[in-house]
This record gives sequence, structure tokens and C-alpha cells, in this order.
Amino acid sequence: MPDIDRRTFVSSLAAAGVVSSTLGVSAHAAPVRPDFTLDYAPHFGMFEEHAGEDLIDQIRFMADRGFRSLEDNGMAGRPVEVQEAIAAEMARQNMRMGVFVAHQIYWDEANLASGDEDRRDEFLDDIRGAVEVAQRVNATWMTVVPGTVSQRLEMEYQTVNVVESLKRASDILEPHGIVMVLEPLNWWTNHPGMFLSRAPQAYMICRQVDSPSCRILYDIYHQQITEGNLIPNIDRSWDEIAYFQIGDNPGRNEPTTGEINYGNVLAHIHDRGFDGILGMEHGNSQSGREGEQVVIDAYTSVDP
Repeated sequence: MPDIDRRTFVSSLAAAGVVSSTLGVSAHAAPVRPDFTLDYAPHFGMFEEHAGEDLIDQIRFMADRGFRSLEDNGMAGRPVEVQEAIAAEMARQNMRMGVFVAHQIYWDEANLASGDEDRRDEFLDDIRGAVEVAQRVNATWMTVVPGTVSQRLEMEYQTVNVVESLKRASDILEPHGIVMVLEPLNWWTNHPGMFLSRAPQAYMICRQVDSPSCRILYDIYHQQITEGNLIPNIDRSWDEIAYFQIGDNPGRNEPTTGEINYGNVLAHIHDRGFDGILGMEHGNSQSGREGEQVVIDAYTSVDP
């Protein structure tokens, strides 16, 4: 059938509310599902206007829109039965679990940097508990943030304290094949005074810990604010990077809303052969269902 005739025929069927299985055309066709090259991980709430408040429905919506992973910072705090239900649905959707926060983060006082043994023991107990969560939800990666700087110690001593804590945590994680990813956080917009703020610093610490269970979470948003020079710093840190997170600057919203050339940055990450997860740790620049579709369209536009 010539194209013009076929289009006319299909239009007449659609107008009549008829579905043609032979032509594969429906009057109520779902939105086109993006075929993403990289593995982006939304978080709960990002598509709530479309999917509703139910977490399982949100997972299904993510999968229907082409996303192959999920990250959930608060997973460790969810009831066991909720964790199990999330894991079961993700398995049905063939989705991977991204990061969750592994421990209590100290935002206002030094813990790991201080060298205090009680704080170190508390951290290691949290890591043991996080192993159980990771096994329950089939997670490989968990986020670790060493806390704030100490006002009473030189940075070199603080670094030794942090490295020692991470070595002990690695001893817990290695037998299970689980990886803690260290996240440098920017001082200037979001988290003033944090011990770990720069990619080169995280790289040095990972090299000193010397464990496959201690790697870098390279949050492109944070590192744009802290140091910029994104692609060269990604290259220099590459051997220790296990996970990426995304957010544009300023505003910490979806790609294309700020100054970062995500088309180039993501193409570079893809060209280097990255096959891990890139967490969508940002807000939506616009509200409502329209804003949620803007997020999906933005990722479609910058995906390599």
C-alpha cells in the first residue's frame, strides 16, 4: 500500500476507535519510549504527577519511559517489607538498583575526620546494616560521605583518620562484592565545611584505601561548582570512578537548564566505555506533568 493511502487508512481506523494488530497501530498509543544509550536512574517523586504516590507504580512508570535503574537515598530507612516489594518490582522490570545512603551523615560536626573511635564504631555499624539493605534490594553501590572537617586537626591527620575508617569499612564490604562510593560535596552552594569536596581528594583517598570496595561517586553538579574542568578531572579520576550523578548548575535541575554542556560530558563518559549508573539527583525545573515530561525530553536530547 502506498504511504499516502496507508496513512489515510490508519487515520480512518483510529477515528473509528479500531485497533489494527496487523499494522501495529492503536488509537491510544503510549508515548514513545526513549532508547537511552546510558543508564540513567531517576528517584522516587520525580514522576509522581504521572505515576501517583505509590512507589511500585512509580517504578513501573520509570520502566515504561525507558529508564533502566532507580536510586533512592532513603532506602535504608524504609521498612523491610517496602524494600522487598521495591526489589521484587525492579526485578520484574529488569531494573538495577543505584545508590542509597549507607550511614548517618554528620552535617555539622566532624566524625570520621576527627578520629573519634566511638564515631568510627558507629559508622562501621551503619555499614554492616547497609550490607543487609544492599542484599535485600540487590544493590552494588552505597553512598558514603565522611562528614565535616575538624577545626582542631590539620587536614593531613584528618585524612589519615578517614582513610583508616574506610579501610575498616572495606573489610566489611569486600566479601559481599559491595562498593561504597565516596561523594565529594561542594562548599559554595550546598554543603559548607564538608571534609570531602574535591575529585582529586577523593581519588587520593581511594588510592590510599586501596580496595575495590572504595570508589568515587562523581557528582557532576557538585564538581562543576567546586572545580569545574569536568572532562579533564573525570579522565584523571577515571580509574576510581564507579558511579556518576547528574544535575545542572545553577539550580540543580535536569540537563539543559544550566551552564553544563551535558551533551559533550555524557558523550565523553560513553566514549570511555562507562556501563554503570548515572543517578538523576536533581529537581525538576518545571512543575506538574508537563515538567516531568520536560525532564524525560531533556535526557533524550543529551543522551549520546
